[in-house]
Amino acid sequence: MVEFGKRTRAKARDYILGTIWRPNVVAGFSSRSRIAAVVLMLLVFLPVRSEAVQQRGQRGAPQPARAAAPIDLTGYWVAVVSEDWRHRMATSARGDYESLPINAEARRVADGWDLDKDNAAGLQCKPFGIGGIIRQPGRLHITWQDDNTLKIDFDAGTQTRLLYFDKAKQPSGERSWQGFSTAQWEGPPAGPRGAPARAQLGNNEGPVAPGGGGRGQRGGPALSSSLNQGGSLKVVTTNFRAGYLRKNGVPYSENASITEYFNRLPQHPNGDNWLLVVTIIEDPTYLTQPFYTSTHFRLEPNGAKWSPTPCRTAPPPSPPK
Repeated sequence: MVEFGKRTRAKARDYILGTIWRPNVVAGFSSRSRIAAVVLMLLVFLPVRSEAVQQRGQRGAPQPARAAAPIDLTGYWVAVVSEDWRHRMATSARGDYESLPINAEARRVADGWDLDKDNAAGLQCKPFGIGGIIRQPGRLHITWQDDNTLKIDFDAGTQTRLLYFDKAKQPSGERSWQGFSTAQWEGPPAGPRGAPARAQLGNNEGPVAPGGGGRGQRGGPALSSSLNQGGSLKVVTTNFRAGYLRKNGVPYSENASITEYFNRLPQHPNGDNWLLVVTIIEDPTYLTQPFYTSTHFRLEPNGAKWSPTPCRTAPPPSPPK
């Protein structure tokens, strides 16, 4: 991966924030391009500030991750499925791998997928592993297990993830569906002359994922309140079992690299609070290029609708006769 110097990153930041995020320019971009720009900001701009955050932390004893949290991710969150609806809400037909950057070997595996064989082999949770769980419709419950460990429970598949901020933690030798996740807070990017970047992603109903509408406009809310309020959460996961990107057997391997960014969006005028999770999966075994997704969740007032279910995949539609 190319390493950028501080000056180079700063120039790139100023150029993009001064060009791409101008309202008259954003209006000309597709929503998928805007999400790609969000990812670019996360990958390029955040290191500029995170270096400063690290330098400040060196002056005194490091705070526990819970005390140092720039944003609050805790609570019950419900998935709002606005991207890849038909693949997430139902089981697609075997061989349907639309929009996925997979290679010939992945297509061979997906074409041979057999739900009954998975169930008989005790592999019902393959679609609920780290590479696919965030795309399952359902709810998250995010809490602090301790001062340096964030816990995410999923009602879909009754899965649990632990995100470790303690760098001394090491994975056990045994792989699991959710793998081993290390976490760190990332600092916010600054716009030209230190001003926060501003853009509107969404419409009057709330944020819009790729494939939906949404245009930049002057004076809109900040691109991500988590970025402007102090940062976002970066999570890197390893030591996981192979699983499925989608319910219909499209595979990812144990060799994959999975990176996520958790960001709180600004509170919507209607009072809703939103969480955006950007996921980047790189897999030399099955993918021809990195696979990006953006997944939205809306904060719920309590856990009244929390309903854990076992790993279960509905049968795909019968092939046409």
